[in-house]
Formats: sequence, C-alpha cells, structure tokens
Amino acid sequence: MNIDTGHPPETAAAGLLARAADRLRRFFDSDIFHSFRTSPVTIAAFVVTMVCFVAAFFAPWLAPHNTNDVATLDLMNAFLPPVWMEGGTWDFPLGTDEQGRDVLSAIMFGMKVSLIVGFASVLFSVVLGVGLGLVSGYVGGRLDHFIMRVADVQLSFPAVLVALLLFGFAKTILPRAVQDDVALLVLIFAIGLSNWVQFARTVRGSTMVEKNKEYVQAARVIGRRPLAIMFQHVLPNVMGPVLVIATISLAIAILTEATLSFLGVGVPPTQPSLGTLIRFGNNFLFSGEWWMTIFPGVALVALALAVNLLGDWLRDALNPKLR
Repeated sequence: MNIDTGHPPETAAAGLLARAADRLRRFFDSDIFHSFRTSPVTIAAFVVTMVCFVAAFFAPWLAPHNTNDVATLDLMNAFLPPVWMEGGTWDFPLGTDEQGRDVLSAIMFGMKVSLIVGFASVLFSVVLGVGLGLVSGYVGGRLDHFIMRVADVQLSFPAVLVALLLFGFAKTILPRAVQDDVALLVLIFAIGLSNWVQFARTVRGSTMVEKNKEYVQAARVIGRRPLAIMFQHVLPNVMGPVLVIATISLAIAILTEATLSFLGVGVPPTQPSLGTLIRFGNNFLFSGEWWMTIFPGVALVALALAVNLLGDWLRDALNPKLR
C-alpha cells in the first residue's frame, strides 16, 4: 500500500521558489548590498574581477588562439606589434611573442594558472591557519605557546622568501622526472604554508573571546565534546574576519606566485602564468618589444588591485561600527 504523506511536487517546488525569492529580496535589502551599490569604486572592482575570471576560466572558448597547442604556432608571426602600430594585425590584437604566440590569448591562459594557484593556496592557508588558530585559542596552555612561537618565527621572514625556500626544498627531494608534473602542487603548498599565520592569529584571538561566552559554557554543561564545541559552535562565530583576510590574501597569493614565476621557480614553461609571461617578455623589453611584458603586467596589476579593493570593501561592510 502506497501512503503519500508528503507535499505534491508542485507545492514543494513553489515553496522552494518562494524561500529563494525571499532570501534574494532580503539580500537586496541588506546593508551589505546597499554598501556595494552605493560605492562606484567597488562596482568597478567587481566588474574588473568578473571580467578577469570569465576571461581566465573560459579561455579555451574565448581566446583568439590556443597558446597551449604548439602545432598552431608559427615563427613567421613572431614579434608582431599590437594592432594600432605599424605591422600589427587584428589576428593578434596585442601582438605576439618570440614564438609567435598571441599575447592576448597567452594572458587569458596565464591568468587562469595564476587564479588557480591563488585560490588553492588561500584555501590551504585558511584550512591550516583556522584549524591551528582554533585549537590554539580554545586549548591554550603549552600548545598555544608553541603554535604562536612558530607563527612568530615565520613572521620574521618575508612570505616570498618562505615560499622560495619551501619550493626549493621540495624541488631538491623530488625526482627530476616528476618535478614539472607536480610543480603546480608544490607552488600551491609553498605559498599556502607561507600565509597561514595571519589566519591563525586572527582566529585565535576571536576564539579566546568566544570560548568564555554563555553558549560555549552551556555546550560544556550538556556534555558536548571539545572538538564538537570548537567546530560546531565556536568556528561559525569567528569566520567573519577570515572571509575578509581570505579576499585580501588572494591578491597577495597571486602576486607571490607571479614573483616566484618571474624568478624562474614557479610553474613550468609549459603552463605559463602571468609571472612567467612577464619574465619572458622582460628579455625583449629593451629591444623594443615592450608589449610582451607590459600587457601581462597590466593584467596582473588590474587583477590584484580589483581583488584588493573588494577585500577593503568587504572589511568595511562587515564592520558594524562603520554602518
């Protein structure tokens, strides 16, 4: 016998749509969206960021040429200038490099690599830093002192230097045959491990405040385990500052990756990022082929600046004292 105790599919779907519409309406009426739509700088930064994201992740379909396909390269097209200069052509709007690769297409594919490294390294930093900061602030004692002293030692070194040392150490212990295959993962690990401290210190401070509040004490009284209290009760209340730091850290991670790639210790040449393109173009800067390094540099600056501006806006929007 079939007993249907649920709602009809049409009623359930209508309920879901109504709840979604209500949440959307509340978002548009929120202080955060009001802060966003009344700030022209933030809107411009958001547009630039979205353009960069779309151009990067849809590069295989949007780019004029596939720069990763060596068979499509023609050395006869090498060193062509941008379209508005004498000798330029609309087939290569921003010119070509020494191998005949379209600079515009190379920027789009390179930006994808830079964004992947940036997002993955920030995610690694968030997981590591938030976890250590949560444990350090909640447990306290010797464990707290040990984690914070490690953080203090790491803060005495520049993040680029830490990433450079970690990347170099990983390259020495890995077999040469697999170095290029795992270079991207090693780079993500090196950048992520060099930026966890700010997350850990921020979460530790917030956790030390939250653990003495009544809802945490009530959870202890009813027998909740410390691990459950940390991750189910304390963690959701300390994530606000983490989101702001993560947004700003994305720009820092992208610039760190570009710096390492410019120094020749980043991604392999077969997967060029914006930093790699700038390094290759820099070899021809003083011979007149300025577009090979200037345009990737402008793309890198625009991306990092737009993300930084969004991070600044998010910091102010989530600060109740500034509302």
